[in-house]
Amino acid sequence: VATKVAAERFARTRLPILLLAETGTGKDLLARAIHGASPRCERPFVAINCGALSPHLLESELFGYAPGAFTDARREGYEGKVGAARGGTLFLDEVAEMPGPLQALLLRVLEDGTYFRVGESVPRQADVRLICATCRDLPGMVDGGSFRRDLYFRIAGAVLSLPAVRERNDVANLVRHVFAGLAASENPDAPAPRLSRAVLERLTAARWPGNVRQIRTALQYAMALADGSGIRPEHLPKLDLGHASALGKAGSSATDGASISAAQSPFAAPETV
Repeated sequence: VATKVAAERFARTRLPILLLAETGTGKDLLARAIHGASPRCERPFVAINCGALSPHLLESELFGYAPGAFTDARREGYEGKVGAARGGTLFLDEVAEMPGPLQALLLRVLEDGTYFRVGESVPRQADVRLICATCRDLPGMVDGGSFRRDLYFRIAGAVLSLPAVRERNDVANLVRHVFAGLAASENPDAPAPRLSRAVLERLTAARWPGNVRQIRTALQYAMALADGSGIRPEHLPKLDLGHASALGKAGSSATDGASISAAQSPFAAPETV
């Protein structure tokens, strides 16, 4: 609850937000929920994974490039993610993977609001609300010298931590919510298959090192085998049943990190994926 409440309050501000969480806990969806609850909600939400591109490609993808800036560049140039997010929110996932030279360029954006497209000498003005996320120990990287200290304090205007599934006491509610979303999206015209108590107990008792992403995959697997009928324990993939929480204990209200649904507000539902 604390993370959800804090996220909703920070959404209304201009503070840069840093999300710290393990893989699979829902950083992207929480970032989208923050954008949806912000004054910039009608403007673009633009995301980029800083760990998925080489340094050169990341620079041109993030800041854009001028016409003819390099071989195979678009004839008309490219505005980049910073330009595409103008007036809205720029989400930098896995920001800890950003190489040092690009960290310096991002720092300029945060300090004076300007940036250069690759191959241009005239500065452009940025107008973005920044949300960053990582599963790495970013403060430790700052201490180790691999991430700029000045940039860290710029992006960490507000720091929010999302809990792993093993740290939550609402796992049954979480499973129900993920299951309902899957049933509605994968076969919206058919009645949802029933999730039995025995299945729910097994899912609640399991360890989930992959967090909610792993729960989603397990439910998709079971739904495929059930083929529209009620989901039974034999439909589930092999699970590591080491979690000690009981169904009754886990079936109450949402906890820290619970977020994101289109219903009522961006922070209304107990799922973080």
